[in-house]
Amino acid sequence: FSLPAKLINGGIAGLVGVTCVFPIDLAKTRLQNQQGQAIYRGMFDCLIKTVRSEGFFGMYRGAAVNLTLVTPEKAIKLAANDFFRNILSQEGKELTLIREMLAGCGAGTCQVVVTSPMEMLKIQLQDAGRLGNLGRYATQKVAGEGAAASIPHSTAGTPQRPSALRIARDLLRTQGISGVYKGLGATLLRDVPFSIIYFPLFANINKLGQKSPQEKAPFYHSFLAGCIAGSVAAVAVTPLDVLKTRIQTLKKGLGEDTYNGIIDCARKIWRNEGPTAFMKGAWCRALVIAPLFGIAQVVYFIGIGEYILDYFK
Repeated sequence: FSLPAKLINGGIAGLVGVTCVFPIDLAKTRLQNQQGQAIYRGMFDCLIKTVRSEGFFGMYRGAAVNLTLVTPEKAIKLAANDFFRNILSQEGKELTLIREMLAGCGAGTCQVVVTSPMEMLKIQLQDAGRLGNLGRYATQKVAGEGAAASIPHSTAGTPQRPSALRIARDLLRTQGISGVYKGLGATLLRDVPFSIIYFPLFANINKLGQKSPQEKAPFYHSFLAGCIAGSVAAVAVTPLDVLKTRIQTLKKGLGEDTYNGIIDCARKIWRNEGPTAFMKGAWCRALVIAPLFGIAQVVYFIGIGEYILDYFK
């Protein structure tokens, strides 16, 4: 077990995966945050409107935060799972399902140290464009009724484009470290069950491609195993992801609900939007997580980190 190699593999996997799927993640965040007036009808409609109103790079709002922090986040997640599997393994025996789930639980718990602030900053940047579009659509609607002047300037115009550094600085100044870690409980509630589902499912699917316990599965089998396990786990915890996204979103549109904790958020979503609202963005999450973890597992099982360390010996 080489922790540095596992960290390198996790970091490379995270960078490659996020670069490929970030626009879909942006669409997921905006769809989950919609309340009442829906300006996006689905993922493709969201991406098209984003490009029209914000340009091509509008789809990559918040990508810099993700690319910066996804390396430690994915590295911790994947390395922690291997670490706990190594501790829980018994000489000459395969891990039981319960032990695999415990290892996943440990990995999900460890990763939130990085995941929670990363998601907090990323969501503000991703959702800024939605709020700007919401203001413009509201202005156009009221203007069509001959009363554009009745809309306050703050909701009618495009808000100033935020930066991750400014958001982090303001949160630290006004709320301290707890501001950056807002939604930590909701993040744990999402990531621990995700890891409990994902890692055992991946390990057992990947095992089907191994000719013997000592051999690695072919890279394409590891990729497919990562995609299948990732998409299943992602869809399963989508309701928890919706809660986390709503709680961590600091700025709301006109008339949108604010929340005071996980239970309050769940109650208001159920009452005002119905049970189907808990599955908003499920399709997007599956499309994001499947290739993200497929790529991650291929990089991990190829062992790029081991090659790099051997090269510099």
